[in-house]
Amino acid sequence: MGVDASELLVPFAGAIQASFSVLLTIVFGVIAAQCNLLSVNAAKELSKLCVRMFLPALLIYKIGSNLHKDTGVRYVPLLIWSITYTLLTIFVGRVLTRIFKLPAWVAPAMAFNNTTSLPLLLIESLKQTQILDVLLVGGDTAADALDRAESYFLINAMVSNSLTFALGPRLLKPGDEDAPDDEVEEEEEAENDGVDTGEGNGNGDGDIERGPDGLINEHTSLLPRRVVKPTNRLEKKGYLKTRNWFNNLGPKTQEALAITWEFANAPLMGAIVGAIIGLTPALHRLFFNSSNEGGYFNAWLTISFKNIGDLFASTQIIVVGVKLSQSLLKMKRGEDSGEVSKSSLALVTVVRFIIWPLISIPFIWALASKTNLLDADPMLWFAMMLMPTGPPAMILVALTDVTGAPEAMKMTIAKFLTISYAITPLICFAVVGSLKAAEAAIDR
Repeated sequence: MGVDASELLVPFAGAIQASFSVLLTIVFGVIAAQCNLLSVNAAKELSKLCVRMFLPALLIYKIGSNLHKDTGVRYVPLLIWSITYTLLTIFVGRVLTRIFKLPAWVAPAMAFNNTTSLPLLLIESLKQTQILDVLLVGGDTAADALDRAESYFLINAMVSNSLTFALGPRLLKPGDEDAPDDEVEEEEEAENDGVDTGEGNGNGDGDIERGPDGLINEHTSLLPRRVVKPTNRLEKKGYLKTRNWFNNLGPKTQEALAITWEFANAPLMGAIVGAIIGLTPALHRLFFNSSNEGGYFNAWLTISFKNIGDLFASTQIIVVGVKLSQSLLKMKRGEDSGEVSKSSLALVTVVRFIIWPLISIPFIWALASKTNLLDADPMLWFAMMLMPTGPPAMILVALTDVTGAPEAMKMTIAKFLTISYAITPLICFAVVGSLKAAEAAIDR
């Protein structure tokens, strides 16, 4: 089955639109930094906001709306595929970086591709071209099919983000002087916010409603004191009991729990909440039916999740623009602004844009056409074929912030991401291959 130039043109145009949309958003981030509209510290906080609030809200809305009791089984192979290809790429990335003696950041850049913002923008662009209509079967509508495609990519994003923050810090391997102790910082913040209530002003209230310097500040609770006092005491009591229980465990048990806790991140929690809502008929009706059909949460609570969730993709990309601006300024001053080696760029590009499509497309086609392991949804096949393909994840910027990586590494990754998205139109070949393979699987 041949593919001529005309069949490449439309998906290539869609990939161009999606990649230019990302690049222009990065430019907006650079402009915001250059015009002093967004500082580096603010961008760091914004990046955490994206990961800990915007993305979970997006997962709750998309997964909850598309996951039903009768259709939940179709997500099982998707979860297995997402975990498998990510862990396999992590292993290959570690091996290749050691063989070719590449920087530590190359392994996570290779392992974690963009599973959220680019696929969503690409689907939106392909929606306008209507080339995915060939994957519609039965009484399926384009809107429903594309909405399902977004939910598939978001499930994949949940897996990728969970593995990113659980395994990514180990791949980056920051030096001790660069890696902040998050637990210590959290304890200090808790004390500043009045968790340690036995000390302070001597009246038993500590600094419950006062800042660390005794003054009202942005950390001061807005709740009444009669609510804050028992809440803080309960929080402290629970923290001390948990800490003592953990310290009494054996070393191996502590290590196992620590590794398990690393997977308990905000995106995973959002996905679990979305799954619970979607798989529970009563909750699904409350959140996603129209108001006159029992959807009493739809018009206010559900729409609020959707509104803040829609902020994730563009906001995360703007943060990359801020990092890039900082790198360009240092470069202009002749300072160390990070260096992207050609070998690193070439290796990640070959793995993500060439090798993985050559593996995923025929593999998923075989599963769809030769077995009954996948649900009879061509959009699911198409999404699974494309999932391992694409540039590194924008969330790598948030990962460097979380791990306290050196500034030079952060700026190098910002440069690397910008270059990667400049060559993103290469994904058009994977799009066409996935489209044709999914079509062929339908005919069988």
